[in-house]
Amino acid sequence: MTNDTTGATDITGATGTTMPDTAGTDTIQRGHRRRRRIARATAGFAVLAGAVAAALTVPAAHGADAEPDLGPNVQIFDPSMSAQEIQGKLDSVFGEQEKNQFGQARHALLFKPGSYDVKANVGFYTQVAGLGLSPDDTTINGQVHAEADWFDGNATQNFWRDAENLAVNPDGGADRWAVSQAAPYRRMHLKGDLQLDDGGWSSGGLLADTKVDGQVKSGSQQQWLSRNTEWGSWTGSNWNMVFVGARNAPAGDFPNPPYTRVDKSPITREKPFLYVDDDGAYKVFVPEVRKDSTGTSWSSGTPKGESLPLSDFFIAKPDATAEEMNAALDAGKHLLITPGVYHLDAPLKVTKPDTVVLGLGLATLIPDNGVSAMNVADVDGVKLAGLLIDAGTENSETLMEVGPEDSSANHADNPTSLHDVFFRVGGAGVGKASTSLVVNSSNVIGDHTWIWRADHGDGVGWDSNTADNGLVVNGDDVTMYGLFVEHYQKHQTTWNGEGGRTYFYQNEMPYDPPHQDAWMNGSTKGYAAYKVADSVKRHEAWGLGSYCFFNTNKSVTAEHAFEVPQSPDVKFHDMVTVSLGGTGTINHVINGTGGPSDANSNVANVTEYP
Repeated sequence: MTNDTTGATDITGATGTTMPDTAGTDTIQRGHRRRRRIARATAGFAVLAGAVAAALTVPAAHGADAEPDLGPNVQIFDPSMSAQEIQGKLDSVFGEQEKNQFGQARHALLFKPGSYDVKANVGFYTQVAGLGLSPDDTTINGQVHAEADWFDGNATQNFWRDAENLAVNPDGGADRWAVSQAAPYRRMHLKGDLQLDDGGWSSGGLLADTKVDGQVKSGSQQQWLSRNTEWGSWTGSNWNMVFVGARNAPAGDFPNPPYTRVDKSPITREKPFLYVDDDGAYKVFVPEVRKDSTGTSWSSGTPKGESLPLSDFFIAKPDATAEEMNAALDAGKHLLITPGVYHLDAPLKVTKPDTVVLGLGLATLIPDNGVSAMNVADVDGVKLAGLLIDAGTENSETLMEVGPEDSSANHADNPTSLHDVFFRVGGAGVGKASTSLVVNSSNVIGDHTWIWRADHGDGVGWDSNTADNGLVVNGDDVTMYGLFVEHYQKHQTTWNGEGGRTYFYQNEMPYDPPHQDAWMNGSTKGYAAYKVADSVKRHEAWGLGSYCFFNTNKSVTAEHAFEVPQSPDVKFHDMVTVSLGGTGTINHVINGTGGPSDANSNVANVTEYP
């Protein structure tokens, strides 16, 4: 998304223990821990040479108050610090990051449980988060906000920032989170109203596991997903507003207003997070899988899940190598990747079940020499969170693969999940990747992904940041929430697996086809934004938007945005196509139905298909 002419309208728990839960979940989690102990014991027989062995060493804590070394780009605030000192650091980071859209700096600003009288303006590549088990453990009396002052109120480029796990008492009773893609507002408790724009255009976004005591005002937001949320009320709409497992979702039906409501989230796992327990020990909390859920995971009491000691993690700092991280993974360690930019000369290989890879501060992985950034085995319960995968200058066939090509295991009881995992091809410089994300394993949960071939920045052009496909799903029973895929040169999303589900889809087609002949799928004009394979018999999707802005050659046309087989169990609900500013044409919304979106009629809707 760029500055377009849209005309937008309007546990604490003992180390390794399980939190209160059913007996079945307790048994499953004991089994997971037993497998990890066996894996670590087996790996212990391997002899690791000097530097690699050293990489696995985590310094022992010296008392409950000992701070882990989380590298140079993590700032931990304590209630005993003066408000002036904390505010100075917050302002310094924001001053560096306000306009730093494609820079190298990464920051995590973490608040221990307590109360703080400060204001956090959140810029690029900045995570502001609480270190409590509940958002209400850490209170900001002020704001945790995102503005678009740097871009004259236009928030369509407010990407790559994160607010998590905090309670906020906003000055004046209201706060602002004016963002677009890759800017989650997650596990927050806002004790007031929340505004989602800054008076100009905006193209977000995500609220997840969040409670807003007052009213949420969407303003100019073109689209938005609210998943497992609670609030006093919601007002506003534009093209595609989706509410899944949201308590008190607004009344009205697509397309007038363009509201899509799904009462319950069928299967979710919330994002793992770093916290400090009552004894001052740092741990990572891994929420359990919830089924048919509504509202937040925490507002009714202590969340359920597993608490992992930091000694179970290899803490990667910006000079860490792929060899060191892979040695840790092979030995059964989890990864905590601190803020920074990591160049990889080999893919990170996640082979053990239940492995957690948690990035702080938009930790960024860049695969060099055409390798992939990460490959995940076809195992149970891997959690990947808080990562930006940035394509290197030499083409990678894939940036991330979840499960190898022959994946066949059933992971229904303990799925792998991806949380705030983002992909970028170009923008910070020339980047190339044939496909960004391939999901071969079954039962995977996607919890907010932005998969982006850059439309602005450095190294951008039809023959420069080349990228065929954003997402390819080959596994069965894969569920995606908040799927954003933009600007790829062929199909943005291809779904080959059975039983797939998508809750909210946002897409822009490539801006830059030089002419129609350069963008043809055989005899068909252009490529569908979301293609379900002809062989698929079961698939369902809710709340999908696809936009075109063919500003290189506005005569370019896409035949349709969504292409699906004719099957009674392939069902699409609430779809919209938009020709942004009338620049280019999408002839049909889905197959040969609906549309056009063009210079004469910008917006087209289809409520149900078939």
